Amino acid sequence: FCPSFRSRRLRAQHSAIMASGLKESAILKSYVDNGDVVGICVSGGLDSKTVALRLRLAGVKVKCFTADIAQPDEDDIADVAKKMAPCGVETVIVDLKDDIAEGAFETVACMASYDGGYWQSTGVGRYVTARGLLAEMKKHGCTVLSHGATGRGNDQVRFERYVNVIDPNFKVYAPWRDPVLLEEFPGRSQMLTFLQKHNIDHKIVSQAKKRYSTDANVLGLSNEAEDLESMETAMTIVNPVMGVWPKDAPNKEEPVTLRFESGRCVAINGKKMKPIDILKTANTIAGRNGLGISQALENRILGTKSRGVYEAPGMELLSRGLSCVYQAVLDRRSTSLFHGLSRHVADQIYDGRYFDPSTRTAINAVWELAAPAHGTVKLGLYKGHAHFLSLTECPHSIYFEEDSSMEASSGLNPVSSQGYLEVSSVEAKAMAKAGLISDESVWAKRRRTGAK
Repeated sequence: FCPSFRSRRLRAQHSAIMASGLKESAILKSYVDNGDVVGICVSGGLDSKTVALRLRLAGVKVKCFTADIAQPDEDDIADVAKKMAPCGVETVIVDLKDDIAEGAFETVACMASYDGGYWQSTGVGRYVTARGLLAEMKKHGCTVLSHGATGRGNDQVRFERYVNVIDPNFKVYAPWRDPVLLEEFPGRSQMLTFLQKHNIDHKIVSQAKKRYSTDANVLGLSNEAEDLESMETAMTIVNPVMGVWPKDAPNKEEPVTLRFESGRCVAINGKKMKPIDILKTANTIAGRNGLGISQALENRILGTKSRGVYEAPGMELLSRGLSCVYQAVLDRRSTSLFHGLSRHVADQIYDGRYFDPSTRTAINAVWELAAPAHGTVKLGLYKGHAHFLSLTECPHSIYFEEDSSMEASSGLNPVSSQGYLEVSSVEAKAMAKAGLISDESVWAKRRRTGAK
């Protein structure tokens, strides 16, 4: 259209903003001037509605997107689109269930849990969501991705880094770092007032005495913030969604059989399933037996610590089973290498660096180590515990009873150890003669010498 029409349209939009009592955001104005289309990552919650409506009122072209990653706290993912509709926006639901399941299997194979046993439900969820929604946004002509992460947490780093590495030319908008929106909406009450002013209903679901925030997908739930920020608040204020507290689990042990092939669970209790169904089944079985609830003070990307109470019953069950197979097939040096790779992958996923070269190389090495990890593991689940019952059909196991037996057997001849010990003693005696050895308690020595 002609420049004069565009000018009149922009003036009209500016007048509309002023009439609504809202300040003009320089960032949003630049999107309007450039003709950008902003794709907003939404959940249907208060923040999502507020941002979508606020951008629309600023004259920004808006389209909304949500990821279906089998959220256990979402009865029907289609409800997100219904919740967003009153804001006058279209919401596209992107099915990423298979993607998130693959992310779960990879994380288990790498044993890539983070501080305190956190199974990275959010870390994995963010790279799956960013990759999936960004691709869909491009199909709908979007040029900017908007996320609702705060300026204090990890997710802002993850979302923006993933967009940057996947498409350096795609813009990112963080509404909760926009000075104008931060001033307009310092808290939830201001958001509610804003929506009500425009005849948009929103109900605060949780009015419980104990409050916290939850982020969920099929890997697990992360519960944090509000009441959980106090270290004097017990983790038991959390009401489990994916299972029960161990004390509430059945009083009878439940056996479960897991079949692994090349480090991947392919069947549970003899039934073969695809990854997403394996994960859901594992969640159900482990959840009802109180497995996979933990607490951690995790080290955030920005340097602060964050307290979280986590649920990941299926991930915990699968990892317990796979660890039994790894112990059987990995030699000592392979195990040491695996632990280093595992830690690196865990840190990289947490830091929003899943697509980095070092991460991909480490994961590739893990799959190489996991290639012989075939086995059928039977565990007994009882009130938060997983007891080892048996390991069978493990052809690459390097555990042989004859070699390890304390009884007389046809395996390793004890006499042959003499030569090994004589060679080993050479180094031991040399260090002793050189005065390099101290047999005093390290703590006692530090106290005696005044070391702090």
